[in-house]
Amino acid sequence: MTLSAIPLLAAAPTRLDPVELFLDADIVVQIVMVGLILASLWVWTIIVAFSMRASKLETRSREYEKEFWDTKNRDSLLAKDVRGEVPSARVAGAGLDEWKRSTANGRQVDKAAARDRIGAAMESQIAEEADDLAGKLTFLATTGSVAPFVGLFGTVWGIMNSFFQIGAQESSSLAVVAPGISEALFATAIGLFAAIPAVIAYNRFSSRVNRYEAKLQRFADKVPAGLSRELDKN
Repeated sequence: MTLSAIPLLAAAPTRLDPVELFLDADIVVQIVMVGLILASLWVWTIIVAFSMRASKLETRSREYEKEFWDTKNRDSLLAKDVRGEVPSARVAGAGLDEWKRSTANGRQVDKAAARDRIGAAMESQIAEEADDLAGKLTFLATTGSVAPFVGLFGTVWGIMNSFFQIGAQESSSLAVVAPGISEALFATAIGLFAAIPAVIAYNRFSSRVNRYEAKLQRFADKVPAGLSRELDKN
C-alpha cells in the first residue's frame, strides 16, 4: 500500500449519513425527499391527533351512555349545550328533535311513520359522527399508496443522473456511480418511511371508526324504545 492511499482510506465514510446523502443529491431528488418528509410529518401528526381525539370521544360517549340509562331525568342530558361535546348526546338529540317535530301541533301522529323518521334521523347523525372522526384518514390512505411511487420517481431520477455522470466522466467505476445511486435509493427509503406508518395507521384507525360507529348504532337502537312508548301514550 502506498503512502498516498492512506489519507483516502482514512477519509472514506464508515456509515451512511442521511444529511450528507440529502445535501449531495440532485435538486429534483432533494425536492422529492422534502415532499416525502413533510408527508411523513403530517402522517404522524394525524396519528397522534386521531388517537387522542378518538380516545376522548369514546370516553365521553361511554360515560354519557351510562348516565343516560341510569337517570330518569333524561331531558337535561339531551340539552343543546351537552350535545356539542358528546357524540352519543348528538345522536340521541337528533332522535328527540324528530320526535318533537312529529308530535308538534297536537295532531294525530302516524306512529309507524314517526318511528321511521326518528330512526332515520339518528342513522344520519351516526353517519355524520363517523365521517367527522374519519375525515383525516383519507390522507393516510393516499400517502400509503402514493409515497412509495414518489420515492421511486426520485430513485429513477437519481440513477439516470448517475448514468449521465458515467458518460460525462467516461468512467463506469463505483467511485463515479455509487454516490448518486446511494442518494437515489435514499429517496425510496424515505418514501417507505412515510408509507408504512400511514398504511398501518389507516387500517387500524378504519377499524376503530367502524367499532365507534357500531357502538353509536347499538346506543341508537335502544333510544327509540323510550320515544316509542311516549308515542303510544298519544
